[in-house]
Amino acid sequence: MTQQDIIRVGISHGDINGIGYEVIMKTLLDPRILEMCTPVVYGSPKVAAYHRKALNIENLSFNHIRTTKEASPRRAHIINCIDDNVRVELGKSTPIAGESSFMALDRAASDLEKGYIEVLVTAPINKDNIQSDHFNFPGHTEFLAQKFNSEDYIMLMVSETMKVGVVTTHMPLSRVSESLSKDIILNKIRIISRSLQQDFAITKPRIAVFGLNPHAGDNGLLGSEEKDIILPAIIQAKKEGIIALGPYPADGFFGTEDYRKFDAILAMYHDQGLIPFKLASFDRGVNYTAGLPFIRTSPAHGTAYSIAGEDKASPESFRQALYLAIDIYKNRKIYEEISKNPLKKYEINPNQVDESVDIEAEDDQTL
Repeated sequence: MTQQDIIRVGISHGDINGIGYEVIMKTLLDPRILEMCTPVVYGSPKVAAYHRKALNIENLSFNHIRTTKEASPRRAHIINCIDDNVRVELGKSTPIAGESSFMALDRAASDLEKGYIEVLVTAPINKDNIQSDHFNFPGHTEFLAQKFNSEDYIMLMVSETMKVGVVTTHMPLSRVSESLSKDIILNKIRIISRSLQQDFAITKPRIAVFGLNPHAGDNGLLGSEEKDIILPAIIQAKKEGIIALGPYPADGFFGTEDYRKFDAILAMYHDQGLIPFKLASFDRGVNYTAGLPFIRTSPAHGTAYSIAGEDKASPESFRQALYLAIDIYKNRKIYEEISKNPLKKYEINPNQVDESVDIEAEDDQTL
């Protein structure tokens, strides 16, 4: 691998009182990481040193740089984004921790937008203490969507076992039904289908779509959203050549392991999709914001204040988030290359078609 092939991975440090630095440093302790990417942590050398001492990590040092132009291969770097007088209070939610989370995230996102880094991996934030005049969003996903002026995105939870997207994300359950429409669901199906092809190299992805109500409405007995909103979206997606099936009742779908037959699942609301996902893949799950023009991943867990500084946090989810960001970047490059010069489409003159040849060859899109 040449120096030009090594991907610059930006890492925002998240909440300084949580396990962000622990999972970052444990991941970067693996020397193989530096062979595939150049990590640049957006955070604080002082805070990093504090966590390194608390965790007794001796075999990792950060190269302090001011900009990504100074980042050299085969070294882990850190850019200071916050006040040197910041105070770390392990396991506590504090205003300064929220402010520090935002400052690092904003700098990293700006560098991503400018092309100074190729991908962004975000350590966990506290969605409460980060709120301010500068950050008034439910989470990373919504902030980055506005930052990149993108409305077509979806939170996609990814693991080796399954990929789960959600139509509605961080909102009260009481608002979910009124927030659904045929067009919104159809748009999410399109985004997932496109992402599976360009980001995950799946040629003909199969997408399972959930109902909203128990038993997928029981033919209207338990709700009409399936008939009125969800099914019409699925039918339209099929007309566009997307292999989308459903609506399925979520409980039976996971209980019978039908998820193994699909490349991705579209759930209607947060817990409908994320509870089974985290039960199956909590330690290795990754949160990916599909549909954005840039690549951002995050571990599936939160700040984990209860174990901060105790050397108990597993870095596996963060490590998988870093790997996934690199893989998606490479897959997009390949997809761009193979899509650059598509074969010309020729119109067939029906008078010249050999009647002995069967030209009706459609894939069966039903189970």
